Amino acid sequence: MSISLTDKEKAILRSVSIPPRPEALIKFSEETKKSEPNISRVSEILQNDVGICAAILQVVNSSAFRRAKEIESIDQAIMILGLKRLIPLVKAVAVKAAVGKDPTMAKFWDLQSNIAHIASIAAMKIDKPSLSNHAYMLALFHGVGVAILNQHFGDFVEVMSYADNNNWDDAAKLQFEKYHTNHATIGALLAQQWRLPKVMINIIYYQHDTDGLFQSEELDKIGLDLLCLLKLSRHCAFLKDKPSEINDEWRNIMDDVLDHLGMEEEHLFRIIEEITDEI
Repeated sequence: MSISLTDKEKAILRSVSIPPRPEALIKFSEETKKSEPNISRVSEILQNDVGICAAILQVVNSSAFRRAKEIESIDQAIMILGLKRLIPLVKAVAVKAAVGKDPTMAKFWDLQSNIAHIASIAAMKIDKPSLSNHAYMLALFHGVGVAILNQHFGDFVEVMSYADNNNWDDAAKLQFEKYHTNHATIGALLAQQWRLPKVMINIIYYQHDTDGLFQSEELDKIGLDLLCLLKLSRHCAFLKDKPSEINDEWRNIMDDVLDHLGMEEEHLFRIIEEITDEI
């Protein structure tokens, strides 16, 4: 799938600054794509970027990873997790380091981090542990377009307030009316520029446009699994913050999630209760 842009979007995007991949991430990606990556070189690259290094250690020592003993260094993280599991985590923390510097967006990034934490747990709960790290990366990446548009449009805080009082599905439509683009498109463009897996780009692009998505072939099974994990994680975060309110975003997609996962509603509700009790 190629990201479809209207003429108005193309005009807007010429003035919206999408941050380039950090140098450390470029070097990291180049080394890890080699047939025989030099582990010492990988460690050196990460340790040379203090912000990314600290963020990785914070993530791998969080409760989502259930470590009995604290990981104290990047070398340890590589040895214990392995490169395959570490790669999505590095990309996830790099985007926050690149875009998450605005102090007024601290609450937003706290929420994204919480959703990412939940996504790791949710992957275990629905018996898809192999997706845990990619679910974390997707959850931390999926809202990056919000941060970018907030930097560009002075009144974007009004959209965020609208989303908080209503839901992000409707807020995405409001963004298109106001700005001729929305955070899903911007986030997908950044994911594309940062060379995330194609399935991640597609999920970010379609995250608020899911009508008929499960019946189409835009996403493969793993893509739909990850979309389910993202929506489930967003719902759990919503329930933790607003336990007595109805989550319209979840209601819009719940039946598709149940059908795709092959679960009864009662079973999924038990999983949601377990997750919200843990976080």
